[in-house]
Amino acid sequence: MVDVPNHLDPLAKVIVDCAFQVHRTLGPGLLESVYEHCIAHEIAKRGLQARRQVPLPVIYDGEVIDAALKLDILVEDAVIIEIKAVERIIPVHRAQILTYLKLAEKRLGFLINFNVPLIRDGISRFAL
Repeated sequence: MVDVPNHLDPLAKVIVDCAFQVHRTLGPGLLESVYEHCIAHEIAKRGLQARRQVPLPVIYDGEVIDAALKLDILVEDAVIIEIKAVERIIPVHRAQILTYLKLAEKRLGFLINFNVPLIRDGISRFAL
């Protein structure tokens, strides 16, 4: 397990709490965009900044590819949340959040799949 800075632990707790609240209220079966909006709203209600669809440029061989990617949610410019509403998480989803962390130079990210009966089974934490 990779250690992340202690100041990110409170953010992680808020993110997980917000995911539980959204899932408890809405349940599974909706579009990713709905969950993205609602979890960002819950995070903001707790006094934290949650920006949605944050552009992430890719630099390849010295060339900048603007808006090549978009982070679903960036919390306090420190934690990435990738939202899914799929039947099951597959390896490419895990690779996606790890690549986003690397490219954005962030240490902590969450892959949250809301299309599960129990949200605890849908939350994965990733650290670099």
